Amino acid sequence: MTRELPYERGAILRGTEDDFAKLQVAWRVVAARHAEGSLYDFTGLVRSMLAGADGEPLDDELAPAVHWDLLRSLALEHLGGDPDRDDVFVANRATAAIFAAIQVLAPSGGRVAGVSAGYSHPAVWRAVRWAGATLDDGGAIAGADLVVLTRLAVTYDVLPLEEIERAVVEARAAGSPVFVDDAGGARVGPAVLGQPRTLELGADVGATGLDKYGTIGPRLGLLAGRRDLVSRIRALAIELGLEARPMLYGAVVRSLEQYRPDRVRALVAATNELGDALEARLPWVERTPVAVKLPGAGTLAEAARRADVAKPSLVPVEATASLAMLLLRDHGIHTVHFAALPPGTDALLLKFVAPEMLARFGGASAFAAAVDESLDELARLLVDDRMLRRLLFGA
Repeated sequence: MTRELPYERGAILRGTEDDFAKLQVAWRVVAARHAEGSLYDFTGLVRSMLAGADGEPLDDELAPAVHWDLLRSLALEHLGGDPDRDDVFVANRATAAIFAAIQVLAPSGGRVAGVSAGYSHPAVWRAVRWAGATLDDGGAIAGADLVVLTRLAVTYDVLPLEEIERAVVEARAAGSPVFVDDAGGARVGPAVLGQPRTLELGADVGATGLDKYGTIGPRLGLLAGRRDLVSRIRALAIELGLEARPMLYGAVVRSLEQYRPDRVRALVAATNELGDALEARLPWVERTPVAVKLPGAGTLAEAARRADVAKPSLVPVEATASLAMLLLRDHGIHTVHFAALPPGTDALLLKFVAPEMLARFGGASAFAAAVDESLDELARLLVDDRMLRRLLFGA
């Protein structure tokens, strides 16, 4: 386990370079499956983009002039901001928004307290390191120079509202600014958990991603907060090339305009249906209020049991990667494991499943059967590192 990744690296997937090599193999399978119409998107993400409305050109000069005022208004409403106090910045990714914010908010040599139901995202760890500060994940808020709060953790465990409120009160008492990494929580919190919107939590600044859970892309980061802080964050991000291309502002407007909380609740309901089917076959799967997890250790142990192997050579994240590749190769199931580089967890996450995609695949029972078959195949490959490397990296 590294300080920035919450899992152990192995002899096959040694680092991000190997993760990218694995991703290239997955791309080839995705392309072939897409061409024949047998690709099923179970990533839980929407990273596409609607083209310009009514033939509107995608232009860096025209788009902000046409769309900025409405974008700002919709974004502040979406994130619970006050137009008289707050402002908005659009970054090229949620990670870019987090990075720029923490460079401004975390002093060099300072201590950042991470508050979540699991652990802070690797993007937070890296941003704190680049700021020259130290992340004290789960540490005391008293004495912290910045508090980074994550209400929907990388593990998709939920931080209860009372814990969020207590953390904000402690931060205020300590004079520490509060940044909310709300990449997954900005819509899930209000729509599913009955929690306030991001800035209504008492945050100074918060950021979300537009590819997650009710928005429809593009894959950009949306940041809002106190005008003075957003101004500094925006300036630094522009200097570092982290801002979104303004030509995409029209797509941001359309993504925010179409958002409906009911869609998030429908995604969670389909995920829970899938979780019930998986749990019936694999009692070791883990559940959160919004996600189903096949933990890497559980996948490895199950494959080893089926293969009758006492000490497999893989580490848990490699077992998850292999299972994800088998699901993609043999069943056309594209999971979120291939959407993160490097993955933020060693578990295979199933979250915010589109009910229409689940129906197109054949339903929850058919999906659970595909996972069961892929575990059998993983057990067959487990005794041969050479075949596992061929699976993940190609010939």
